[in-house]
Amino acid sequence: MSVLQRAQVVRAAGRPRKRDGARSTAHRAALRSVKRETLERIGFDEVARIVADTDADQARGELRPAIEAVLNAQVREDLDDGERELIVNEALDDVVGLGPLQALLEDESVSEIMVNGCGSAFFERKGTLHPLGALFEDDEQIRILIDRILSPLGRRVDERSPIVNARLRSGYRVNAVVPPVAIDGPVLTIRKFSDRISSLAELVRLGSLPDWYARLLSCAVALRQDLAVAGGTGSGKTTLLNALSCEIPTGERIVTIEDSAELKFSRHPHVVRLEARAASIEGEGAVSIRDLVTNALRMRPDRIVVGEVRGAECIDMLQAMNTGHDGSLTTLHAGTEDEAIVRLVLLARYGINLPSELIEEQVAMALDGIVMSERHPDGRRFVSSYSGVSRAEHGGVKLERYVSFDRATGTWELVREPPFIEEGLRSGALTSEEVQAWRTMCP
Repeated sequence: MSVLQRAQVVRAAGRPRKRDGARSTAHRAALRSVKRETLERIGFDEVARIVADTDADQARGELRPAIEAVLNAQVREDLDDGERELIVNEALDDVVGLGPLQALLEDESVSEIMVNGCGSAFFERKGTLHPLGALFEDDEQIRILIDRILSPLGRRVDERSPIVNARLRSGYRVNAVVPPVAIDGPVLTIRKFSDRISSLAELVRLGSLPDWYARLLSCAVALRQDLAVAGGTGSGKTTLLNALSCEIPTGERIVTIEDSAELKFSRHPHVVRLEARAASIEGEGAVSIRDLVTNALRMRPDRIVVGEVRGAECIDMLQAMNTGHDGSLTTLHAGTEDEAIVRLVLLARYGINLPSELIEEQVAMALDGIVMSERHPDGRRFVSSYSGVSRAEHGGVKLERYVSFDRATGTWELVREPPFIEEGLRSGALTSEEVQAWRTMCP
């Protein structure tokens, strides 16, 4: 039985239905009894030690015999062998993992899990949402699960602090919102990040962009263009940023700055990863992205990669790009290139009280290009347009389209060859053979 099938069976067994309500009640009663007696036999402290000191597979292996022994000791004629195995797996999920969500976390095809109170839950696969119904019996079960996620991280969520963002050991991003902010019960969202897409070549294979476009972006990174990846939520910005980062030469020192660490640099030998930190339970120890950007300038970086610009750190990022840290990368939420410029100006004004015209000048001098990422209704993600950023003749920002994307046909067109290609030829960073081969590929 696959992990997703198991999750669906768990869901079906976890709520009564008219035709087999008695069976569902027996299932839940047996599960509660097995968990309670197992914890009493082994001891809460010992179970906590096993879970904390070993990986999930090893912990499950150590606890499975005890759970099976407890279940076998109970005379339950109303449960067949299949249900007994299901109860053992559910008990292990509850004790070692994240209960009904564990099977979804183990399924690599699932990219996001959304629990909307005890009434409904959904998961995302290939950009499409699928309903799971009611995975939890009541709100308290969800609150216990949220506390289990947050406790090892030294975080908590309650009525005084009803919103929290955290990161699991696996790197998955967690957002939890509880009442009174969440009106219909606790809301839990887990965003998973796949290590399978780690290069532009993988994106080409998936059809997210053509090969000639990927080579153009690779040249832009190698030639130290300052780039911003913009797009909507779930459009693949972080995935594209990670792929672009893989094009940075291995002889350079990279400092990454993120709200929740999501970027992977397994192939690069010299990466310093920094992550912002929220205040502790006592309200102390907060480290903002702006603090990290400022500190990164003292760490001798060749490149600064900011996972997402969303506040006052924007002005520090722009200043870094203007003070010798060419080739830096970042992402931001925006629907078009024009919206990206407006958003950068607005965010920068949070950090410095200057007229918009002066900040636009800063943006025009700091940023070299904006690469758009978008997701279609069917879940497919594309690297769409690419526009150059420069200073307009009479001040402000000038945008010039290099690559356009036709959503209707799913095709790309090279509108204009970026000037950095010719500059790379003159400087010797690109050979005439490389450039000619690329020009031959372009439509």
